[in-house]
Amino acid sequence: MNGWRPRSIGVDPATGKEAFVVARPGGYLETLADLHALEAAAVLVAVVGAVLESGEASDVELAAFVSPLHAALDECVGMMADRVERMDR
Repeated sequence: MNGWRPRSIGVDPATGKEAFVVARPGGYLETLADLHALEAAAVLVAVVGAVLESGEASDVELAAFVSPLHAALDECVGMMADRVERMDR
């Protein structure tokens, strides 16, 4: 994985636009992006868990979660891979 990729750090409350950074590995902005990714993944897990526990979601509704879950998982795996790559150096 390459640590030099655009990472989201959240939404600017003034403009409503998502803010991205290209963070230096191990730097403050990378930590901020990691926290944002983990918080977003945690919220997504809670929402999907609640929907699954209700047992009333249709296949179409469940399918709508596939793309956001994949994106969150990809981001988290990327974070872990970046850490492992740095440890191997």
